[in-house]
Amino acid sequence: MDHLHLRYAGTSVLLAFDAGEAEIVHWGADLGGSIPSLGLLSPPIPHSAYDVPVVAGLLPQASSGWLGRPAVRGHRTDDGGVPGIAFSPALRVVSAEATLDGRGARIVQADAAAGLSVTTELALHEGGLLEIAHELTNTGGGPYQLEELAAVVPVPGDAAELLDLTGRWCRENHPQRQTIRQGTWVRSGRHGRTGHDSSLLVAAGTTGFSNRSGRVWATHFGWSGNHEQYLDSLADGRRMLGAAELLGPGEVVLGPGESYRTPVLYAAYSDRGLDGITDAFYRWFRARPHHVDTVAGRQRPVVLNTWEAVYFDHRLEPLVELATLGAELGVERFVLDDGWFRGRRDDHAGLGDWYVDESIWPSGLTPLIEKVTSLGMEFGLWVEPEMVNLDSDVAREHPDWIAGPSAVSHKDGGRLPLEWRHQHVIDLANPDAWQYVFGRLDALLSENSIAYLKWDQNRDLTEHGHAGRPSVHAQTLAYYRLLDALRAAHPGVEIESCASGGARVDLGVLEHTDRVWASDCNDALERHTIQRWTEAVLPPELVGAHVGPTHSHTTGRVHDISFRAITALFGHFGMEWDIRQATPRERETLRRAIALYKRHRALLHSGVRVNADVTEPHLALHGVVSQDGTEALFAAVALGTLAAEAPGRVGLPGLDPGLEYRVEAVLPTPADGDWQDTFAHVSPPAWLADGATASGRFLAEVGLPLPILRPEHAILLHVTAVG
Repeated sequence: MDHLHLRYAGTSVLLAFDAGEAEIVHWGADLGGSIPSLGLLSPPIPHSAYDVPVVAGLLPQASSGWLGRPAVRGHRTDDGGVPGIAFSPALRVVSAEATLDGRGARIVQADAAAGLSVTTELALHEGGLLEIAHELTNTGGGPYQLEELAAVVPVPGDAAELLDLTGRWCRENHPQRQTIRQGTWVRSGRHGRTGHDSSLLVAAGTTGFSNRSGRVWATHFGWSGNHEQYLDSLADGRRMLGAAELLGPGEVVLGPGESYRTPVLYAAYSDRGLDGITDAFYRWFRARPHHVDTVAGRQRPVVLNTWEAVYFDHRLEPLVELATLGAELGVERFVLDDGWFRGRRDDHAGLGDWYVDESIWPSGLTPLIEKVTSLGMEFGLWVEPEMVNLDSDVAREHPDWIAGPSAVSHKDGGRLPLEWRHQHVIDLANPDAWQYVFGRLDALLSENSIAYLKWDQNRDLTEHGHAGRPSVHAQTLAYYRLLDALRAAHPGVEIESCASGGARVDLGVLEHTDRVWASDCNDALERHTIQRWTEAVLPPELVGAHVGPTHSHTTGRVHDISFRAITALFGHFGMEWDIRQATPRERETLRRAIALYKRHRALLHSGVRVNADVTEPHLALHGVVSQDGTEALFAAVALGTLAAEAPGRVGLPGLDPGLEYRVEAVLPTPADGDWQDTFAHVSPPAWLADGATASGRFLAEVGLPLPILRPEHAILLHVTAVG
């Protein structure tokens, strides 16, 4: 066998073996069924170079002449009878077989002299999404210390620009873009969690690639701990997109016969710009049997979270008032946030003592839960199980459960990491600590009717260690095991991944949870960008999006209720606001927005995400089109003051060109009190008051003149096929 050709959903992956090792010679557009002899791809040999062609392998190696970042780095901690060549293996193919009816492959490469074997599994999924993972096994006679095992994919020379995401607390997932140059570009995440600045997406594309045009090759690394993502651009013109877990010194030492498996690298190709990448990820997500909208056909409930309504002020009467008003508006899930457990009057104490505080809740949470469920809502609860305050019973009784750089506890002279939000991390690699946390959460879920956990994690894992060695790897795996154990014991309970907002958002954690909290910022202007780029990878049904207070608690901005509601509609809709303080007009708009969400959530959470290419930088138009093309929702959003007097005509992308459509404004509408507040014009475009009818081709190519929106306002358009 000189090659394997994986084909599915318009994507091809072509693997060659004629050099003795596996090499991806093509990842991208479908190549059809006929593959010529791959000998024609053998490159020329330049002056002052190796005397044989250099192989850019599935596992790039210095032993094959690769001058970039090697995929395997490690060494023997003693020789174990194996020579020192283990630092630079020469892995060669032992076996290669097609799997998944030609959609996948399993390849084993080994170096007997180095005492190493690597098994690689590749699979093409729905949407053409490629999944790659390696498993390295120590086949030698002594321990092998692994420093890095990377997964990489090649990108062609016409990929001229690189886009990735970065951010901070309350400003996650903002794009940055640059020209690809020679050298190695690296993004490191040393947070011990995914990180506020971590990139959900690394995309290389042709010059000027955009939302709807250009060829794009993109990757996502599915891991919730330390990691690196990189682009290797060599002098010979070859480029590799790669990612690896970022391991600490001595963090993974494999004994004879032991193995290490990488997190999954997900890779998507599109010839339709970034929206094609998004579509590949969405199709993969929604094909999973455990996807939230797949299991029993359940749709995402409307959420009311209490944090920005009451903070730590936990009293039954105000909470019942909130729940009652929420139920009247159409809320379906009520979530009690931080402050319900022993000693938790502020963020200085109590973490780790996961018992209901009897001084606040003398009858437990039962009275509130019973009231919430009697109103027809589910009850949810905030927890932060991986964290501990020094001012807590568990920290006083078990100081050795606190993770840190020392082999002994701080009570015995060891050093603690710096505090972050007055808290430290419970060492889940310690079996006793893990069992305690599991036991307390299991008891809470067993003793109370809790349908949902908002699982928070509010600090980076700096200097995270177990028994004097770095242990972010072990902590991350223990966290995953904890989630799985609780889900197995309580299969009906849904879990959200929150970490100071969006600091743990990745496909690794989403194999164990049901939703993410994209950001602690509920400011609709900030949320527009945060959600647009979070949802470049994650479908909206997995992304919590809440209507925050009129006056944002994190930015100080004041936004109209329709702008806040429209922003939240394009996610898993909810509220985090003291709705008792809302004006009658705000409540009425909120009630209508909730009704719109319920009416259209099947569309919002199953349709094709589209983002128009708009030249005006302060104007955005995005939406969701049903899979059959018969219905859509679009939001036109003014992010700031426009450069032109009027936005002009903007096309509605993604519609069926052969169908006739009706376009209507549904929030706000001419009958709403905030209709005039939304716009800055003497008269609106002629079509706006009564709607417009046109073909999908016309709406895409000619478009409609948009109203002149005031800065930081939006309008929601409903599009339906007619005839």
